[in-house]
Amino acid sequence: MLRFWSILVVVLPVAVLSAGCSSRPAGGPARVAVSVARVERRTIPYEIDATGTVEPLRTVAVTSQIGGMLQRVRFAEGEDVVAGQVLFQIDSRPFAAAVQQAQANLSRDLAQAENATRDAARYQALAQQKSVTDEDYQQRQATADALNASLQADSAALTVARLNLEYATIRAPLSGRTGSLLVHEGNQVRPTDGAPLVTINQLRPILVRFAVPAGQLPDLQRRGERPLRVMVRTAQDSSPLVEGELSFVDNHVDSSTGTVLLKGRFRNGDGRLWPGEFVGVTLVLGVQADALVVPAQAVLNAQQGTFVFVVDPDGTAKQRAVTVQRTVDSVAVIGEGLAPGTLVVIDGQLRLTPEAKVEIRAGPKTEADPPAASRP
Repeated sequence: MLRFWSILVVVLPVAVLSAGCSSRPAGGPARVAVSVARVERRTIPYEIDATGTVEPLRTVAVTSQIGGMLQRVRFAEGEDVVAGQVLFQIDSRPFAAAVQQAQANLSRDLAQAENATRDAARYQALAQQKSVTDEDYQQRQATADALNASLQADSAALTVARLNLEYATIRAPLSGRTGSLLVHEGNQVRPTDGAPLVTINQLRPILVRFAVPAGQLPDLQRRGERPLRVMVRTAQDSSPLVEGELSFVDNHVDSSTGTVLLKGRFRNGDGRLWPGEFVGVTLVLGVQADALVVPAQAVLNAQQGTFVFVVDPDGTAKQRAVTVQRTVDSVAVIGEGLAPGTLVVIDGQLRLTPEAKVEIRAGPKTEADPPAASRP
Protein backbone atom coordinates (compact mmCIF):
# COMPACT_ATOMS: atom_id res chain seq x y z
CA MET A 1 0.00 0.00 0.00
CA LEU A 2 2.79 2.41 0.77
CA ARG A 3 4.47 1.57 -2.53
CA PHE A 4 1.24 2.46 -4.44
CA TRP A 5 1.04 5.97 -2.93
CA SER A 6 4.70 6.59 -3.61
CA ILE A 7 4.14 5.81 -7.31
CA LEU A 8 1.28 8.32 -7.47
CA VAL A 9 3.42 11.01 -5.89
CA VAL A 10 6.11 10.55 -8.50
CA VAL A 11 3.90 10.26 -11.60
CA LEU A 12 1.52 13.23 -10.92
CA PRO A 13 4.13 16.02 -11.14
CA VAL A 14 5.37 14.55 -14.39
CA ALA A 15 1.85 14.64 -15.91
CA VAL A 16 1.29 18.24 -14.81
CA LEU A 17 4.64 19.28 -16.24
CA SER A 18 3.83 17.63 -19.58
CA ALA A 19 0.48 19.44 -19.83
CA GLY A 20 2.11 22.77 -19.08
CA CYS A 21 4.71 22.35 -21.79
CA SER A 22 2.13 21.57 -24.55
CA SER A 23 0.14 24.88 -24.06
CA ARG A 24 3.03 27.11 -25.16
CA PRO A 25 5.12 26.69 -28.24
CA ALA A 26 8.83 26.47 -27.97
CA GLY A 27 10.47 29.81 -28.58
CA GLY A 28 8.09 32.28 -26.85
CA PRO A 29 4.47 33.48 -27.01
CA ALA A 30 2.12 32.25 -29.72
CA ARG A 31 1.88 34.43 -32.81
CA VAL A 32 -1.46 36.01 -33.75
CA ALA A 33 -2.78 34.95 -37.14
CA VAL A 34 -3.75 38.01 -39.25
CA SER A 35 -4.48 39.00 -42.84
CA VAL A 36 -2.61 41.92 -44.36
CA ALA A 37 -2.58 44.21 -47.39
CA ARG A 38 -0.09 46.70 -48.76
CA VAL A 39 -0.58 50.46 -48.84
CA GLU A 40 -0.94 51.48 -52.50
CA ARG A 41 -1.21 54.52 -54.68
CA ARG A 42 -4.23 54.54 -56.99
CA THR A 43 -6.33 56.89 -59.09
CA ILE A 44 -9.52 57.30 -57.06
CA PRO A 45 -12.68 59.16 -58.07
CA TYR A 46 -13.31 62.12 -55.77
CA GLU A 47 -16.92 61.64 -54.71
CA ILE A 48 -19.24 62.77 -51.94
CA ASP A 49 -22.05 60.46 -50.82
CA ALA A 50 -25.26 61.77 -49.29
CA THR A 51 -28.95 61.02 -48.87
CA GLY A 52 -31.32 63.12 -50.94
CA THR A 53 -35.00 63.79 -51.45
CA VAL A 54 -36.69 64.02 -54.83
CA GLU A 55 -38.75 67.15 -55.38
CA PRO A 56 -40.60 68.48 -58.45
CA LEU A 57 -39.04 71.28 -60.44
CA ARG A 58 -42.29 73.22 -60.09
CA THR A 59 -45.50 72.63 -58.17
CA VAL A 60 -48.73 74.49 -58.89
CA ALA A 61 -51.91 74.41 -56.80
CA VAL A 62 -54.68 75.08 -59.33
CA THR A 63 -57.39 77.35 -57.92
CA SER A 64 -60.37 79.22 -59.35
CA GLN A 65 -60.35 82.99 -59.91
CA ILE A 66 -64.17 83.17 -59.91
CA GLY A 67 -67.07 81.56 -58.09
CA GLY A 68 -69.67 79.34 -59.69
CA MET A 69 -70.85 75.79 -60.24
CA LEU A 70 -68.31 73.31 -61.56
CA GLN A 71 -69.88 71.89 -64.69
CA ARG A 72 -67.20 69.52 -65.95
CA VAL A 73 -63.83 68.00 -65.07
CA ARG A 74 -61.87 67.31 -68.25
CA PHE A 75 -59.08 65.06 -66.92
CA ALA A 76 -58.60 61.98 -64.76
CA GLU A 77 -56.80 62.41 -61.46
CA GLY A 78 -53.23 61.15 -61.57
CA GLU A 79 -53.08 61.83 -65.31
CA ASP A 80 -50.31 63.64 -67.16
CA VAL A 81 -51.45 66.98 -68.58
CA VAL A 82 -49.78 69.55 -70.83
CA ALA A 83 -49.63 73.31 -70.42
CA GLY A 84 -52.80 74.96 -71.72
CA GLN A 85 -54.95 71.83 -71.46
CA VAL A 86 -58.50 72.45 -70.19
CA LEU A 87 -58.90 71.03 -66.70
CA PHE A 88 -62.20 72.42 -65.37
CA GLN A 89 -65.23 74.16 -66.83
CA ILE A 90 -67.27 76.44 -64.56
CA ASP A 91 -70.81 77.49 -65.56
CA SER A 92 -70.06 80.42 -67.86
CA ARG A 93 -73.61 81.71 -68.50
CA PRO A 94 -73.60 84.40 -65.78
CA PHE A 95 -70.26 85.69 -67.03
CA ALA A 96 -71.38 85.70 -70.66
CA ALA A 97 -74.40 87.77 -69.63
CA ALA A 98 -72.12 90.17 -67.74
CA VAL A 99 -70.08 90.64 -70.92
CA GLN A 100 -73.22 91.50 -72.90
CA GLN A 101 -74.32 93.98 -70.25
CA ALA A 102 -70.90 95.64 -70.18
CA GLN A 103 -70.92 95.91 -74.00
CA ALA A 104 -74.37 97.55 -73.91
CA ASN A 105 -73.28 100.06 -71.28
CA LEU A 106 -70.23 100.89 -73.32
CA SER A 107 -72.28 101.45 -76.48
CA ARG A 108 -74.78 103.68 -74.67
CA ASP A 109 -72.13 105.82 -73.00
CA LEU A 110 -70.15 106.01 -76.24
CA ALA A 111 -73.12 107.57 -78.04
CA GLN A 112 -73.76 110.01 -75.20
CA ALA A 113 -70.09 110.98 -74.97
CA GLU A 114 -69.85 111.63 -78.70
CA ASN A 115 -72.98 113.81 -78.60
CA ALA A 116 -71.73 115.73 -75.54
CA THR A 117 -68.35 116.30 -77.23
CA ARG A 118 -70.03 117.76 -80.33
CA ASP A 119 -72.29 119.93 -78.16
CA ALA A 120 -69.28 121.27 -76.23
CA ALA A 121 -67.48 122.10 -79.49
CA ARG A 122 -70.53 123.97 -80.77
CA TYR A 123 -70.84 125.99 -77.55
CA GLN A 124 -67.15 126.81 -77.71
CA ALA A 125 -67.68 128.46 -81.11
CA LEU A 126 -70.73 130.34 -79.87
CA ALA A 127 -68.84 131.55 -76.80
CA GLN A 128 -66.14 132.97 -79.03
CA GLN A 129 -68.84 134.86 -80.96
CA LYS A 130 -70.31 136.08 -77.66
CA SER A 131 -73.61 134.36 -78.56
CA VAL A 132 -73.53 132.35 -75.29
CA THR A 133 -71.80 132.98 -72.04
CA ASP A 134 -68.59 131.29 -71.00
CA GLU A 135 -70.48 129.62 -68.16
CA ASP A 136 -72.75 127.84 -70.67
CA TYR A 137 -69.75 126.57 -72.62
CA GLN A 138 -67.95 125.36 -69.47
CA GLN A 139 -71.07 123.47 -68.38
CA ARG A 140 -71.32 121.68 -71.75
CA GLN A 141 -67.61 120.84 -71.63
CA ALA A 142 -67.89 119.41 -68.11
CA THR A 143 -70.76 117.20 -69.23
CA ALA A 144 -68.70 115.91 -72.14
CA ASP A 145 -65.70 115.20 -69.90
CA ALA A 146 -67.85 113.27 -67.41
CA LEU A 147 -69.35 111.12 -70.16
CA ASN A 148 -65.89 110.38 -71.59
CA ALA A 149 -64.76 109.30 -68.12
CA SER A 150 -67.78 107.02 -67.86
CA LEU A 151 -66.81 105.63 -71.23
CA GLN A 152 -63.38 104.63 -69.85
CA ALA A 153 -65.03 102.98 -66.84
CA ASP A 154 -67.37 101.06 -69.15
CA SER A 155 -64.40 99.87 -71.18
CA ALA A 156 -62.64 98.63 -68.04
CA ALA A 157 -65.82 96.88 -66.88
CA LEU A 158 -66.06 95.12 -70.25
CA THR A 159 -62.44 93.96 -69.91
CA VAL A 160 -63.12 92.54 -66.43
CA ALA A 161 -66.30 90.80 -67.66
CA ARG A 162 -64.44 89.18 -70.54
CA LEU A 163 -61.64 88.12 -68.18
CA ASN A 164 -64.13 86.48 -65.79
CA LEU A 165 -65.68 84.67 -68.74
CA GLU A 166 -62.22 83.42 -69.65
CA TYR A 167 -61.61 82.34 -66.04
CA ALA A 168 -64.66 80.06 -66.30
CA THR A 169 -62.40 77.74 -68.32
CA ILE A 170 -59.49 76.65 -66.10
CA ARG A 171 -56.39 75.45 -67.97
CA ALA A 172 -53.19 73.74 -66.85
CA PRO A 173 -50.47 76.35 -66.18
CA LEU A 174 -47.69 73.79 -66.77
CA SER A 175 -47.09 70.26 -67.99
CA GLY A 176 -46.90 67.62 -65.29
CA ARG A 177 -48.68 64.94 -63.28
CA THR A 178 -51.97 65.76 -61.56
CA GLY A 179 -52.66 64.71 -57.99
CA SER A 180 -55.92 63.75 -56.32
CA LEU A 181 -59.04 65.62 -57.41
CA LEU A 182 -60.36 67.73 -54.54
CA VAL A 183 -63.53 69.12 -56.21
CA HIS A 184 -66.06 67.21 -58.28
CA GLU A 185 -68.70 68.13 -60.85
CA GLY A 186 -71.74 69.89 -59.43
CA ASN A 187 -69.89 71.46 -56.49
CA GLN A 188 -69.79 75.19 -55.93
CA VAL A 189 -66.36 76.70 -56.47
CA ARG A 190 -65.44 79.79 -54.44
CA PRO A 191 -62.17 81.67 -54.85
CA THR A 192 -62.21 82.63 -51.17
CA ASP A 193 -62.02 79.00 -49.97
CA GLY A 194 -58.27 78.85 -50.55
CA ALA A 195 -58.30 75.08 -51.17
CA PRO A 196 -56.85 74.06 -54.55
CA LEU A 197 -58.91 72.15 -57.07
CA VAL A 198 -55.91 69.95 -57.93
CA THR A 199 -52.12 70.05 -57.59
CA ILE A 200 -49.78 69.56 -60.56
CA ASN A 201 -46.15 68.47 -60.15
CA GLN A 202 -43.66 68.89 -62.96
CA LEU A 203 -41.75 65.59 -63.16
CA ARG A 204 -39.61 66.17 -66.28
CA PRO A 205 -37.09 67.49 -65.48
CA ILE A 206 -36.99 66.90 -61.74
CA LEU A 207 -34.75 67.88 -58.82
CA VAL A 208 -33.00 65.98 -56.03
CA ARG A 209 -32.05 68.03 -52.97
CA PHE A 210 -29.27 66.89 -50.64
CA ALA A 211 -26.81 68.35 -48.13
CA VAL A 212 -23.04 67.95 -47.86
CA PRO A 213 -20.74 68.92 -44.96
CA ALA A 214 -19.54 72.51 -45.01
CA GLY A 215 -15.96 71.21 -45.09
CA GLN A 216 -16.56 70.11 -48.69
CA LEU A 217 -17.48 73.66 -49.76
CA PRO A 218 -13.92 74.62 -50.88
CA ASP A 219 -13.89 71.61 -53.21
CA LEU A 220 -17.20 72.73 -54.68
CA GLN A 221 -15.95 76.29 -55.12
CA ARG A 222 -12.81 75.12 -56.93
CA ARG A 223 -14.86 73.53 -59.68
CA GLY A 224 -15.40 76.94 -61.32
CA GLU A 225 -17.94 76.84 -64.11
CA ARG A 226 -17.37 73.17 -64.84
CA PRO A 227 -20.61 71.18 -64.47
CA LEU A 228 -20.51 68.39 -61.89
CA ARG A 229 -22.16 65.02 -62.31
CA VAL A 230 -24.68 63.81 -59.75
CA MET A 231 -25.52 60.10 -59.60
CA VAL A 232 -28.68 58.84 -57.89
CA ARG A 233 -29.50 55.37 -56.60
CA THR A 234 -33.18 54.59 -56.17
CA ALA A 235 -34.67 52.05 -53.77
CA GLN A 236 -34.37 49.47 -56.56
CA ASP A 237 -30.68 48.70 -56.14
CA SER A 238 -30.63 46.51 -59.25
CA SER A 239 -31.62 49.42 -61.47
CA PRO A 240 -28.89 51.45 -63.19
CA LEU A 241 -27.85 54.77 -61.69
CA VAL A 242 -29.68 57.89 -62.79
CA GLU A 243 -27.27 60.59 -63.97
CA GLY A 244 -27.81 64.35 -63.78
CA GLU A 245 -25.99 67.63 -63.16
CA LEU A 246 -25.51 69.84 -60.13
CA SER A 247 -27.81 72.82 -60.66
CA PHE A 248 -27.83 74.67 -57.32
CA VAL A 249 -25.51 75.43 -54.41
CA ASP A 250 -27.07 77.37 -51.54
CA ASN A 251 -25.60 80.74 -50.62
CA HIS A 252 -25.13 79.95 -46.92
CA VAL A 253 -24.20 77.18 -44.49
CA ASP A 254 -26.98 75.87 -42.26
CA SER A 255 -25.63 76.71 -38.81
CA SER A 256 -27.82 74.08 -37.11
CA THR A 257 -26.46 71.17 -39.16
CA GLY A 258 -23.16 72.49 -40.53
CA THR A 259 -24.15 71.51 -44.07
CA VAL A 260 -24.73 73.21 -47.42
CA LEU A 261 -27.86 72.53 -49.45
CA LEU A 262 -27.35 71.34 -53.04
CA LYS A 263 -29.72 70.34 -55.82
CA GLY A 264 -29.19 68.09 -58.82
CA ARG A 265 -31.29 68.32 -61.97
CA PHE A 266 -32.33 65.16 -63.83
CA ARG A 267 -34.17 64.67 -67.11
CA ASN A 268 -36.22 61.80 -65.61
CA GLY A 269 -37.40 60.70 -69.03
CA ASP A 270 -38.50 57.29 -67.74
CA GLY A 271 -40.19 58.75 -64.64
CA ARG A 272 -38.14 56.65 -62.19
CA LEU A 273 -37.64 59.56 -59.79
CA TRP A 274 -40.78 60.38 -57.82
CA PRO A 275 -41.44 63.45 -55.62
CA GLY A 276 -40.85 62.78 -51.92
CA GLU A 277 -38.74 59.67 -52.53
CA PHE A 278 -35.50 59.16 -50.56
CA VAL A 279 -32.52 58.29 -52.75
CA GLY A 280 -28.79 57.77 -52.40
CA VAL A 281 -26.76 60.55 -54.00
CA THR A 282 -23.16 60.59 -55.22
CA LEU A 283 -21.65 63.93 -56.23
CA VAL A 284 -18.64 63.42 -58.52
CA LEU A 285 -16.12 66.23 -57.92
CA GLY A 286 -13.40 64.74 -60.11
CA VAL A 287 -10.57 62.23 -59.98
CA GLN A 288 -7.72 62.17 -57.45
CA ALA A 289 -4.50 60.79 -58.96
CA ASP A 290 -1.91 58.94 -56.84
CA ALA A 291 -4.17 58.68 -53.82
CA LEU A 292 -2.69 56.69 -50.91
CA VAL A 293 -5.25 53.97 -50.12
CA VAL A 294 -5.76 50.99 -47.82
CA PRO A 295 -8.75 48.65 -47.40
CA ALA A 296 -11.32 50.42 -45.26
CA GLN A 297 -11.45 47.51 -42.78
CA ALA A 298 -7.83 48.20 -41.82
CA VAL A 299 -8.77 51.51 -40.16
CA LEU A 300 -9.85 51.41 -36.52
CA ASN A 301 -11.28 54.15 -34.31
CA ALA A 302 -10.29 55.04 -30.77
CA GLN A 303 -10.68 57.99 -28.43
CA GLN A 304 -7.33 59.33 -29.63
CA GLY A 305 -8.41 59.11 -33.29
CA THR A 306 -8.06 56.68 -36.18
CA PHE A 307 -5.22 54.17 -36.42
CA VAL A 308 -4.05 50.99 -38.15
CA PHE A 309 -1.79 48.09 -37.21
CA VAL A 310 1.31 47.86 -39.38
CA VAL A 311 3.57 44.82 -39.60
CA ASP A 312 7.34 45.33 -39.38
CA PRO A 313 9.77 43.14 -41.34
CA ASP A 314 10.43 41.08 -38.20
CA GLY A 315 6.73 40.20 -37.90
CA THR A 316 5.90 42.67 -35.10
CA ALA A 317 2.54 44.51 -35.14
CA LYS A 318 2.70 48.18 -34.23
CA GLN A 319 -0.08 50.71 -33.83
CA ARG A 320 0.16 53.67 -36.22
CA ALA A 321 -2.03 56.81 -36.09
CA VAL A 322 -3.41 57.83 -39.50
CA THR A 323 -5.55 60.59 -41.00
CA VAL A 324 -8.38 59.40 -43.24
CA GLN A 325 -9.45 61.95 -45.85
CA ARG A 326 -12.49 60.02 -47.06
CA THR A 327 -13.81 56.55 -47.84
CA VAL A 328 -14.70 55.43 -51.37
CA ASP A 329 -16.62 52.15 -51.48
CA SER A 330 -14.31 49.71 -49.58
CA VAL A 331 -11.17 51.85 -49.78
CA ALA A 332 -9.97 54.49 -47.31
CA VAL A 333 -7.92 57.40 -48.67
CA ILE A 334 -5.08 58.16 -46.24
CA GLY A 335 -3.85 61.70 -45.76
CA GLU A 336 -1.04 61.17 -43.24
CA GLY A 337 0.61 58.34 -41.30
CA LEU A 338 1.49 55.71 -43.90
CA ALA A 339 3.92 55.20 -46.77
CA PRO A 340 3.40 53.16 -49.95
CA GLY A 341 4.27 49.48 -49.56
CA THR A 342 3.64 49.34 -45.81
CA LEU A 343 1.87 46.20 -44.62
CA VAL A 344 -1.34 46.89 -42.69
CA VAL A 345 -3.50 44.36 -40.88
CA ILE A 346 -6.98 43.99 -42.40
CA ASP A 347 -8.26 41.07 -40.33
CA GLY A 348 -7.45 39.94 -36.80
CA GLN A 349 -6.83 43.40 -35.29
CA LEU A 350 -9.11 42.73 -32.32
CA ARG A 351 -6.67 40.09 -31.06
CA LEU A 352 -3.64 42.34 -31.45
CA THR A 353 -1.76 44.41 -28.93
CA PRO A 354 1.15 46.73 -29.73
CA GLU A 355 4.43 44.84 -30.25
CA ALA A 356 2.60 41.53 -30.67
CA LYS A 357 4.12 38.94 -32.98
CA VAL A 358 1.94 37.97 -35.93
CA GLU A 359 1.64 35.17 -38.43
CA ILE A 360 0.42 36.27 -41.86
CA ARG A 361 -2.20 33.83 -43.04
CA ALA A 362 -3.26 35.74 -46.14
CA GLY A 363 -2.01 38.63 -48.20
CA PRO A 364 1.23 39.37 -50.07
CA LYS A 365 4.33 37.33 -49.39
CA THR A 366 6.91 39.42 -47.58
CA GLU A 367 9.99 39.17 -45.47
CA ALA A 368 7.69 39.84 -42.53
CA ASP A 369 6.51 36.26 -42.82
CA PRO A 370 8.40 34.21 -40.23
CA PRO A 371 10.17 31.06 -41.42
CA ALA A 372 7.97 27.99 -41.50
CA ALA A 373 10.17 26.24 -38.96
CA SER A 374 9.67 29.03 -36.40
CA ARG A 375 5.89 29.09 -36.68
CA PRO A 376 4.02 27.23 -33.96
